[in-house]
Amino acid sequence: MGYDEQAMVSHTFTIATRESRLALWQAEHVKSLLEGMGHTVSLLGMTTRGDQILDRSLSKVGGKGLFVKELEVALEEGAADLAVHSLKDVPMELPDGFTLACVMEREDPRDAWVSGRYASLDDLPQGATVGTSSLRRMALLRALRPDLKIEALRGNLDTRLKKLDDGLYDGIVLAAAGLKRLGLASRIRSVFEPEQMLPAAGQGALGIEVRSDRTDVAQVLQALLHTPTWLAVSAERAVSRVMGGSCSMPLAAFAIWQGEVLSIRAIWGDPEGVLPLVSAQAQEAVIDAQAATLLGERVARQLQNGVALQTGQRE
Repeated sequence: MGYDEQAMVSHTFTIATRESRLALWQAEHVKSLLEGMGHTVSLLGMTTRGDQILDRSLSKVGGKGLFVKELEVALEEGAADLAVHSLKDVPMELPDGFTLACVMEREDPRDAWVSGRYASLDDLPQGATVGTSSLRRMALLRALRPDLKIEALRGNLDTRLKKLDDGLYDGIVLAAAGLKRLGLASRIRSVFEPEQMLPAAGQGALGIEVRSDRTDVAQVLQALLHTPTWLAVSAERAVSRVMGGSCSMPLAAFAIWQGEVLSIRAIWGDPEGVLPLVSAQAQEAVIDAQAATLLGERVARQLQNGVALQTGQRE
């Protein structure tokens, strides 16, 4: 049976998803698209370790994999056929037997400034308190405003907004995509352009994971694949992969298209906040995932050279 014929056959699928409001929106979005193609789809809601551990930073308790492990177990045991993730939460190396079968069209990849009192980061008084869950954002915020008090902020999106509303922070930084997907765009006071705060690899994109042997599911999902996004995030994730990207490293990588040329910029931050930021960028005409990956690896090597130079200077 050919690809087109396989894609047209009606299937019954179960989607594994976290149970946060944003994760359920994302799973429902994919469910609706698949149902529109004639398939029957149900959701399997699950609570992950990443959702349960809220008193410590992700970098100290196992990293991004905490948000996907239980979902992968459901795929492995056959309880679910596919899992929908925020791509920035997906580890750069998937376990054996799993594959990223589809990346969908990207939402707004930028970071958003959310505050009840201050319209932008620039409006904050000296010493104000800003909350964020990301070491990347912490490093970039310190570069923009070294006078601020940056505090860790864990929990799902609604929990973070409540902590802000309860007065625990003067402002918080969140992904614009999540706020927009949940109809909360009105909470955004301003957005950080990539020149100010470079996004994380894959930020704003949804990734769909399947077992490697489920070629039937992968073929159906090709109809949801957005090639420009797929190639851009392939370059971004290649940077993170080479750098050993995890929640314990402040690392940003963001690629944009300029015609047929993919331009990517990456920033490394010192986890201890001692060394200055290191940045690198490159561009290339890209036609496939292999070329995108090579471009990302090239930028990563530039970063590594810059980090080595900074480290040498400190020593």
